[in-house]
Amino acid sequence: MAHFAKIENGIVTNVIVVDNQHQSNGQVWINVVLGLEGQWLQTSYNNRIRKQYAGIGYSYDTENDVFITPQPFPSWELDASFDWQSPIPYPSEEGLWDWNEEQLIWVRI
Repeated sequence: MAHFAKIENGIVTNVIVVDNQHQSNGQVWINVVLGLEGQWLQTSYNNRIRKQYAGIGYSYDTENDVFITPQPFPSWELDASFDWQSPIPYPSEEGLWDWNEEQLIWVRI
């Protein structure tokens, strides 16, 4: 099965499954046969195309043809690989850690 994400104003608003036989002409098939208007782009569970599987709320970067997860915290920045990075790297010590946005630190949980 192929998966297609609907893009509206650069944001993924829906993701649907399309039979593999319609994968090559997915955009047209979705618009004409299913009657779903708009821009639909293929996405992949195994991250083979457009960086990662698109989810509702993800953004689509047209210039780089990638889906980007929502920014987890205001202080985090997008890196060259289109992944969000905290201002301080994730701790290398064992254990579970959670980001504290107010203090801009990792806190052990």
